Amino acid sequence: MRTIEHWIAGKPTAGTSERTAPVYNPATGAQSATVVLATTTDVESAIAAARDAYAEWSQTSVSKRVKILFAFRELVNNHAKDLAELITDEHGKVLSDALGEVQRGLEVVEFACGIPSLLKGDYSDQVSSDVDTFSFRESLGVCAGITPFNFPAMVPMWMFPVAIACGNTFVLKPSERDPSASLFIAELWQRAGLPDGVFNVVHGDKVAVDAILDSPDVAAVSFVGSTPIAKYIHERGTANGKRVQALGGAKNHAIVLPDADVEFAADHLAAAAFGSAGERCMAISVAVAVGDAGDRIRDAVRQRAEAVKVGSGRDADSEMGPVVTKQAQERILSLIDTGEAQGATVAVDGRGYTVPGHEDGYFVGPTVIDDVTTDMDVYAEEIFGPVLSVVRVDTVDEAIALINANPYGNGTAIFTSSGEAARRFQRGVHVGMIGINVPVPVPMAFYSFGGWKDSLFGDKHIHGPEGVSFYTRAKVVTARWPHRSHASDASFHFPTSK
Repeated sequence: MRTIEHWIAGKPTAGTSERTAPVYNPATGAQSATVVLATTTDVESAIAAARDAYAEWSQTSVSKRVKILFAFRELVNNHAKDLAELITDEHGKVLSDALGEVQRGLEVVEFACGIPSLLKGDYSDQVSSDVDTFSFRESLGVCAGITPFNFPAMVPMWMFPVAIACGNTFVLKPSERDPSASLFIAELWQRAGLPDGVFNVVHGDKVAVDAILDSPDVAAVSFVGSTPIAKYIHERGTANGKRVQALGGAKNHAIVLPDADVEFAADHLAAAAFGSAGERCMAISVAVAVGDAGDRIRDAVRQRAEAVKVGSGRDADSEMGPVVTKQAQERILSLIDTGEAQGATVAVDGRGYTVPGHEDGYFVGPTVIDDVTTDMDVYAEEIFGPVLSVVRVDTVDEAIALINANPYGNGTAIFTSSGEAARRFQRGVHVGMIGINVPVPVPMAFYSFGGWKDSLFGDKHIHGPEGVSFYTRAKVVTARWPHRSHASDASFHFPTSK
C-alpha cells in the first residue's frame, strides 16, 4: 500500500506520527493509499523550515521570483494531465473536470507572474519643503493554507502562488481525503527552482490545523471549507494575532424568470448542479422559479438530469463521477429521504444508483426535488451533492428576498432576457458573486473570489488584487535630505506641511 508523506524543507518525510488515514478511490470504493497524519511536532518542523527560508526568499529580487513562477507555470501546464489523473483517482470527478480545475489554478499562477506591477508602490514628490513621501508593500512571513477536498489543486493554487510571489513562504495543509496532488505540486515547485522550505506540505486533521493556528511563527492563514470550521479558524487564528481569510459554505440560488430562455437555462442549471457531483462551493443547489417558469424549468431540467452519463471519472464518456466518500454518499441520500418525508416531490431520483463494474463506488445519481420550501432540511442544509431543489415564488422581488434571508452569501445567478430585472437583481442581492445568465460566476484570476455573510469570515477575498493585499502589508516612508547650510526648523508642535 502506497504511503503519502509530508513535504518539508524540500523532501518527503513521514515525520513523527504513527497515525494514518486511508485514501480511497471513490469510483471503486477500494483503498488506494495511506496518508500520514501530522503531529504538532511535524507541523512545527514545516513552519520552522518556512521560517528559515523566509529570511532569504523575502529578500530575493522580484525578477528572480517571477522567473521561478514562470518555470512553475510551464511545469504545471506540461503535467496537467498527470495532475488531473491524481485528482480523479482520489476525488472522483471526471478527467475533463479535473483538467478544468488545473487550468483555473494555472490562471492564478499567471496572475502572480505579474507581481512586479502588482507590488508597485506610490510616490509623491515635495509633499512639504524638501520632503518626499512614498509607499510600498512588504511580505508578512510564514503563511499557511488549509484547503478542502473538492478542489485539491485549484484552491491551493488560489493561495500559494500569490503568497510566494509576494515574498512569503508557505505551509499547505490539504485535505487528507485526496492529498496526492499537493505532493506532486511540491515536486514541481522544486523542479522550477524554488528554494527548499519556501513551500511545504503537511497532511493531517484537527491536530495539524490547531498547530498552524496556534503557532506564533505563522502570520496569516487562508482557509476554504464548511462554515462551522471557517468560523472556528477565524476565531482561533485572529485570537492568536493572525490575519485570516476563511471562506465558508454556500447555498447558491439561481433565479429563473418567465422571460428566460428555458432550454438555455436548463442546460446550464443541470451542468451547475450536477457537475463534479455537486461538490463545488459554487454549485447551484436551488432553482428559484418565478411565476409560470416553475413547471417549464422543472421539466426541462428533469430531461437533462435523466440523460447525465454517470460513471468512473476515468471513463471518457462520463459526465459525472461519484461523491468523495461513503459517508458523503450516505449523508446526501439521507437528505433526499428527509426532503421527501417533509413533503417535497422527488422528480428525478438518484438514490440506489449503481454503475456496472463499479458497484462499490460512492455514486449518487442526479436528483431533482420539486415543491421545496425554506423550512425543509433539503433547503436549509448545504447538501454538497448532485441534488437540485426547485423553489417557487411569484415575483423577482420575492426571489431576491428569499436569497437575502438565507444565511449564506457566496454565489447566485439569474436567468432572464430583461436587463432591468438583471440590474435590480445584481444590486439587490446580498451575495459576493453574481451571474447574469451565467450559473457558476467564479471570477477570473485578476478579480477576487469570495462571498458575504456566513460564506466568508475576514475582510479579504481570495486571489486577485485582494489576495495581494492579504499577503502583504504597507509601509509609508516620509523622507527629507536637508541642506547642511539650512537652519533646522524642528518644533514641538505637531508637524504640518509648508
